[in-house]
Amino acid sequence: MWYQQTLTLSAKPRGFHLVTEEVIDQLPALSRLKTGLLHLLLQHTSASLTLNENCDPTVRGDMERYFLRTVPDSGQWEHDYEGPDDMPSHVKSSLLGVSLMLPVHNGRLQLGTWQGIWLGEHRIHGGSRRIIATLQGE
Repeated sequence: MWYQQTLTLSAKPRGFHLVTEEVIDQLPALSRLKTGLLHLLLQHTSASLTLNENCDPTVRGDMERYFLRTVPDSGQWEHDYEGPDDMPSHVKSSLLGVSLMLPVHNGRLQLGTWQGIWLGEHRIHGGSRRIIATLQGE
């Protein structure tokens, strides 16, 4: 079985956001997959997808503070056509990545107990985000 659809995540403020349920809720075909893989590709260059802590929201806040210090808006960026947060957003997106490959068993993602899908929104006003979700398996 192959299945593909475009998911839309609601607009979020800059920071890291747990989006596991938002992704799963838009994928009814997931329940039909006995064994397989879910590939997620975020179609943006100023946001990211990563897998991390799904319980304690302070982890997401700590992660945002780390990236604000490490890749500041105030850097000496040449590319600034869309504002001072644009180029740092591209760097963060490249560092974290824009895709995930996740195992599926009996219609459920096989994540660790404390793992969840995060959207890293690196723009101050990023808007809604699109993800191409591809399911493969039986």
